Amino acid sequence: MRPVTTLLVLTTLPDQPAAEALARELVEARLAACINVLAPCRSVYRWQGALEVANEVPLLIKTSSECYSALEAAIRSRHPYQLPEVIALPVVAGLPEYLAWVASETRRAD
Repeated sequence: MRPVTTLLVLTTLPDQPAAEALARELVEARLAACINVLAPCRSVYRWQGALEVANEVPLLIKTSSECYSALEAAIRSRHPYQLPEVIALPVVAGLPEYLAWVASETRRAD
């Protein structure tokens, strides 16, 4: 069995209400221990051959590696974008007690 790794997952949503709703759903489902809903930002990207500029609300999602697949599926099913940004970064160091808390809050009931 692989050790549980803490992940920082990034995504963006089109507005504050959508971001807060998704954050609540993911934490309530124990797919994330904590989610920071950040201030709106401007994103510049190419989509279907055209340059796009949009206001978006970033989320910083703290979760465990054992929850990642379910978290990704939940984001995809609830996200309003056709192709949402979902990027997972491994946490290589952190306060041990905090990392243990993330693991305990995302542990699935058997």
